[in-house]
Amino acid sequence: MTKKPFNGVIKLDVRDSKPDWGPFTLPRAPEGSPNVLIILYDDTGLAAWSPFGGGINMPTLQKLADNGLMYSQWHTTALCSPTRSTFLTGRNHHLNGCSCITEGAQGFPGWSGRLPAECATIGQVLQD
Repeated sequence: MTKKPFNGVIKLDVRDSKPDWGPFTLPRAPEGSPNVLIILYDDTGLAAWSPFGGGINMPTLQKLADNGLMYSQWHTTALCSPTRSTFLTGRNHHLNGCSCITEGAQGFPGWSGRLPAECATIGQVLQD
């Protein structure tokens, strides 16, 4: 993907600057690209969902479960940054440097709050 050049002007004062609101073209996946569906739920657990006996009605997920497809293999934490880093990289939050919320990052292995270069994101993997 090539980066579009900025065609505006940036000055010290925003009133003297000119934004770049050129036409937007919706990107399209190359022919033959795989279909990928990502489902992200926040502040819920599978025990609350109807396919697993919970009270939250999830008809589409229930339909998948009725046909034998159960999404039940994942790991999460009680903190947003570690959970999101795990979602982005597919790696345990201790391995991808995000063991705590970003604001609490420290200069120790697993606690830097920065994704190491060897942790590709889902976007990078799908692009390759």
